[in-house]
Amino acid sequence: MKPKVAFICVHNSCRSQMAEALGKLFASDVFESYSAGTELRPQINQDAVRIIKNLYKVDMNETQKSKLLEDIPKIDIVVKMGCNVVCPFLPAKHVEDWGLDDPSDKSDEEFIMTAKAIEEKVKDLARRIKNNEIDLNS
Repeated sequence: MKPKVAFICVHNSCRSQMAEALGKLFASDVFESYSAGTELRPQINQDAVRIIKNLYKVDMNETQKSKLLEDIPKIDIVVKMGCNVVCPFLPAKHVEDWGLDDPSDKSDEEFIMTAKAIEEKVKDLARRIKNNEIDLNS
């Protein structure tokens, strides 16, 4: 059974949504991707939607929506996106913080850099899971 990974931040509208989309795109053979937050937004950040669509041909408006922590299943791995405030808490066997700045209200270049950083981190997470470098037995 594949581990369930949750990408979390407060609003679940930008970085965590990008990570969910890229997790599904690049690592669906290794883990199931979810994103969630402690507050809902009426829609995903439309700059993030546009950048992910342009770079990866994935339309997050079609495939995802803003979700609360309680809306997702029991999680094995929690990835905090880099909250400059208090990050949401979700129990898991493994937790890590990717420390990514929120590109909201910034340039397309900031969004592209964030997307590329998330892509690399998703691929690295998949590699570490495959190589049993993350203990999921506890």
